[in-house]
Amino acid sequence: MTARTGFTARRAAPYLVAFSVASALGAALYTHQSQAEAPVVVEAAVPVSVSRIMSNRVKLWEEFSGRLESVERVELRPRVAGTIQGIHFQEGALVTRGDLLITIDPAPYAAQVAQAEAVVEAARARLAQAGSDLTRAQRLIASSAIAQRDLDQLHNAKLEAVANLRGAEASLQAARLNLDYTRVTAPISGRIGRLDITVGNQVAAGPTAPVMSTLVSVSPIYASFDVSEATLGRLQVSREQISDTPVQLGTSGMTGTPLEGRLQFIDNQVDAGSGTLRVRATLDNRDGSLTPGQFARIRLGSSRQVDALLVSERAIGSDQSKQFVMVVGEGNRAEYREVSLGMSVEGERIVTRGLQPGERVIVNGLQRVRPGTLLAPSPIEPTALTTTQARTTSRG
Repeated sequence: MTARTGFTARRAAPYLVAFSVASALGAALYTHQSQAEAPVVVEAAVPVSVSRIMSNRVKLWEEFSGRLESVERVELRPRVAGTIQGIHFQEGALVTRGDLLITIDPAPYAAQVAQAEAVVEAARARLAQAGSDLTRAQRLIASSAIAQRDLDQLHNAKLEAVANLRGAEASLQAARLNLDYTRVTAPISGRIGRLDITVGNQVAAGPTAPVMSTLVSVSPIYASFDVSEATLGRLQVSREQISDTPVQLGTSGMTGTPLEGRLQFIDNQVDAGSGTLRVRATLDNRDGSLTPGQFARIRLGSSRQVDALLVSERAIGSDQSKQFVMVVGEGNRAEYREVSLGMSVEGERIVTRGLQPGERVIVNGLQRVRPGTLLAPSPIEPTALTTTQARTTSRG
């Protein structure tokens, strides 16, 4: 039985070897065919929107915080003493130059005017008498009816009468002025303040008298703020071109278009502590919407436009303390580019370093892109900037 089994195994061995070789050849052939039939993997391009960097003419702007000031401010003090008889304004109202504001009892001053008028009439009568006496004496001197000494005395009497009349007329004028001063009128047009004295109270006169109220002008109005020398130089602001320097102003309660004004004043010395100069702008305030003392946001513009490269805010990424953009490089591959940025320009930023005119930067799709990514760029139209305005962040 054992001998037969061994014989059978010897006869089957060649067949097993042939089968193994055939299986191996078949597997190799199948593997080769499978590899030949596998599809080639093609890198997909990432669609992005790109904008071409262009040079634009821009007007530089700097932002500051400041305060509004009235051009004119008047403290209303009584110029004559007396009793307050009437108040003719509403506190906080707008008044016009010449409007009657306060009346002081005029009766004592009217009496002084009447008395001064009487003195003037008497002086005129004495002058007329002196003139008549002198005329008669001049006729008599020809016939030696009077002495020359008497004629001289009459001549001097007339001169004295003339002087007395002038003095009486001056006293009358002063009395009339005092009577006029009982009517306190607005010396300027503006907004009247709080009334610090009421009807029936006695008031003194003169510069040390208590203030009855204050009056501030409304239009135009000043906006004062501090600017460093470096900022004035960057904006190319000079005293010679001060009237050409634009200013825009807004307040916390203001919406819409800011008010337009012009720079009016640059101080003549730098503050040693802060290194700044006090400057002042003037603005139209005919509607009285701005109030002296009010806080304001002020934008100071350059006197002329400058050339600058602009990039969309949407194209800018942040990498820790760095700012960067992705540029369409050679072969439409994304390139990382660190940039230095300047002022804001209506949704764009001035590029001071890192980009060249004509380069394309990714605006939309930045989050899907890494350096080296194959891109399918689609151009977008650059922002139309005719009168471009650049600004920085607010300064105190």
